[in-house]
Amino acid sequence: MALTGVLRPGFIQLRVLDMAASVEYYTKRIGFHVVTKGEDGRVYLKAADEFDHHSLVLRQADTAGLDLYAFKVRKDEDLDSFKKRIEDYGIEVDDVRAGEQPGIGRRISFVIESGHRIELYAQAEMSEPKPLIHNPDVWSVEPHGMRARRMDHALLYGPNIEKVLNFFVKVLDFECAERVDMPDGLLAIWLTAGMKAHDIAFVNHPEPGKFHHVAFELEDWKDVGNAADIITRYNISIDIGPTRHGITRGQTIYFFDPSGNRCEVFAGGYTYYPDHPTRTWDEKEIGRGIFYYERQLNDAFLSVVT
Repeated sequence: MALTGVLRPGFIQLRVLDMAASVEYYTKRIGFHVVTKGEDGRVYLKAADEFDHHSLVLRQADTAGLDLYAFKVRKDEDLDSFKKRIEDYGIEVDDVRAGEQPGIGRRISFVIESGHRIELYAQAEMSEPKPLIHNPDVWSVEPHGMRARRMDHALLYGPNIEKVLNFFVKVLDFECAERVDMPDGLLAIWLTAGMKAHDIAFVNHPEPGKFHHVAFELEDWKDVGNAADIITRYNISIDIGPTRHGITRGQTIYFFDPSGNRCEVFAGGYTYYPDHPTRTWDEKEIGRGIFYYERQLNDAFLSVVT
């Protein structure tokens, strides 16, 4: 499948309360690497299996949560096309200069109906460590911690999910892979820009701009078990898992960083193609949809957001 327009998630910027503890957590426990630290104190990190300059940005703040979630597009001219489409849709677009984040080209930035800031960019420098490309071994530096291979997706909580769905499908050309319908309306959506089960997901929530989790991709179920061992060994606050989703079919475990931001490590999931129908769930089976083995939701997963 030839990917055009929006390719995939690029980077996520999170607010953290203790930068030193957060850097230790995301490097030693998740398995990321520090690329650089900005003059403003932001720290830029990546997984060794990612080419682009960074995929995770940490910003010291008084409250935890999400600053922005950025997607990479295929070509620089795509930014101009999307800017016009977004403005024609009725959403104001801000231009962000190249270099505002190290290694990243110009960006366009906008706030969607759920209250979240989304950005698009096309150009990113490479940084070390990165995958080998000539007679490549399976890894360039020895994996460590949970052995995360990439920043994979995010789940966001906010209002106006029907409008969010319409915007992502009609303006950004995403597809809705799965959804949960309740008697009083749409509860949740899983959206993909390519062939993954999801690149971003939303749950209907009265407060705008809330962050549920960022997910890091692992190779397989064995690595999810390794992550659980690390969580227990270092007494990391856990939400639920290891378990599996019915929705997306991913193998998963949820836990919290030192600031209270929820993280997920995720393996598996099905391949999505644009000609596939949207998979749907209703209120009778939502527990099995979210946690396939337990077949019920837990209170923390539903209520704890930053």
